[in-house]
Amino acid sequence: MSIMEEKRSLHLISSNTPQELWGHPTLDLFDLTVEQRAPQEALLYRSPSLFGEPFEDDDRPLPTSASELPEISQWTMSFAINLLEIIAGRRQPSQLATRCHYVIFRQLLPMVGCEKEVGRIRKIHQDQPLDGICESVITVRFGERLRALVIRTEGVDGRWLCTALRLM
Repeated sequence: MSIMEEKRSLHLISSNTPQELWGHPTLDLFDLTVEQRAPQEALLYRSPSLFGEPFEDDDRPLPTSASELPEISQWTMSFAINLLEIIAGRRQPSQLATRCHYVIFRQLLPMVGCEKEVGRIRKIHQDQPLDGICESVITVRFGERLRALVIRTEGVDGRWLCTALRLM
């Protein structure tokens, strides 16, 4: 048998070849059945940010699962728009007082009116490293300048609470 005849008689297996023709002794060595597991509920592995405050045991802030809180992307977008309007001096900072930890709110007060125009949101990148925690990076355009707004929110006492905020 010549080489050309061997190539013609050789049947190559490709991705569009029927599964029945895939039976090959070396392919059958591993059992590829995947065990189906029931989905696990998210566990809370954290405690809320306390900023060094002393609390009694019955007054301590309680972490809240993200499944019990409002949808985070809408909450973050609303928070960022309000924040950008506050930074531009078009909105009162007290409107974010209930959505921020008081330490973060005090950091926000000196920023009021420091920009001449309301920034335009370009992109939002969000990550949830643990259940009930969301970290967001928002790119904002102020005229010709592009800046990043970093927000960390935590589920505390049944609501989202901003626990870190920085405009770079």
